[in-house]
Amino acid sequence: QVQLAESGGGLVQAGGSLRLSCAASGEGLFDVRSMGWHRQAPGKQRELVASISGNQITYADAVKGRFAISRDNAENTAYLQMDSLRAEDTAVYYCFANGYVATIGYQRFDVRGQGTLVTVSS
Repeated sequence: QVQLAESGGGLVQAGGSLRLSCAASGEGLFDVRSMGWHRQAPGKQRELVASISGNQITYADAVKGRFAISRDNAENTAYLQMDSLRAEDTAVYYCFANGYVATIGYQRFDVRGQGTLVTVSS
């Protein structure tokens, strides 16, 4: 079973920075194809923040130029550097990952972390 360990959330003033990390682990972990983050603010729908799959990186329009996603493939770990944070970035950020595990043959996995709270004070 693939698990995600998230860290890095917290409270920061507007204009500040935080870095989130997300490490995937599990028996038979073979190929982590995509990793990224969604976020959900109170009373709002969940939205994609950023994702990385190979050389393809996607950002939500709201975070372009302020957030940067990167990945350490050897450690199956993704990072989200969040700069110039705004009050509207306040949300629970959920890491996700998908790919394949090699147990009995190859099986696809698609998991999400428990979430980490990011609070930006104005």
